[in-house]
Order: sequence, then structure tokens, then C-alpha cells
Amino acid sequence: MHTVCHTASAVLNCSSNCIHAGGEAYRMKRVRIWVLLLVLLTGGLNSAVAADRIEWHTYDAGMSRSKFEKKKVFLYFHADWCGYCREMENKTFKDSAVIANLNRNFIPIRVDSDRETAVASLFRVKGLPFLVFLSDSGKQIAYVPGFVTSDQLLVQLNAAMKAADVN
Repeated sequence: MHTVCHTASAVLNCSSNCIHAGGEAYRMKRVRIWVLLLVLLTGGLNSAVAADRIEWHTYDAGMSRSKFEKKKVFLYFHADWCGYCREMENKTFKDSAVIANLNRNFIPIRVDSDRETAVASLFRVKGLPFLVFLSDSGKQIAYVPGFVTSDQLLVQLNAAMKAADVN
């Protein structure tokens, strides 16, 4: 059973099973503040991480999301053995302007053409890397075979945005 201390001398000399007047409420308020801070910091860190990388989707999930959000699609076909794919992932897809443009304006979908052969066949992928741009209605706007730099990709992204607006 807990007792409540009401005097300053009793607070200084109290035992661990004593609840100070207002002390428990103060302690609970501090706990809530710390929990809120942790939640905010964790959410803030996740947002910062998301801004530093492309938010890739699987083919099925990305296509569904595109229909739901009425957004254009950016398909990136790659394979583990593809050297130019690795170069794009380490250079082109690390550029902050490319990341921002893709995450803001497109549903970026990453497709391993060795594992998802039906999807690669659907888009007639013959070499890697291979990029495909789709309108929000799913119509193909353009495709780009081979390695592209971040500057070249930004030009393609902007062109795809304008083409999709016309369709």
C-alpha cells in the first residue's frame, strides 16, 4: 500500500513505496513525453531515410498502387549479374534530384528480369538495364535501353511527365 507524503521533510525522507502529491502524475507526464519524442524521432528518421533512397515497389504492388494513386510508373529492369545495372544503382539512383523526382512523380518499380521473366517479356526487354515509363492509365510513354546518367535520366523523367500530361 502506498502512502502520500505532504510535507517537504517527508518527501526527502520517504521510502520507495511512497507516492508524492503530484509526483505520480508528473512521472507519468514525463514518460508520455519521452514516448512521444521517441515516436517522433523514429518517424523522423524513417522520413529522412526515405528521402535518401528511391521507394522501390514490386511489379504487382506498384501497378496496383499506380491505379489507386493515379500516378505514372517508372519500371527499372535489372539483373544481379548486370554491371551497368549496378553502376546505375550506385550512381544514377543515388542522385538526390533523381530520388526526389522518382518518389514524388512516379511509382518506381524494380523488376529482376531473371526472376520475373513474364514481366520482362511483357515489356519486350532485350538488354539491361532497361527503363520503361507508363502513364497513370498504364499506357507506355517511352522506354530507354541501357545505362543512363542522372542528368540523362532527369531529362527522360521530365519528358515522361510532359508526355503523360498530354495523353
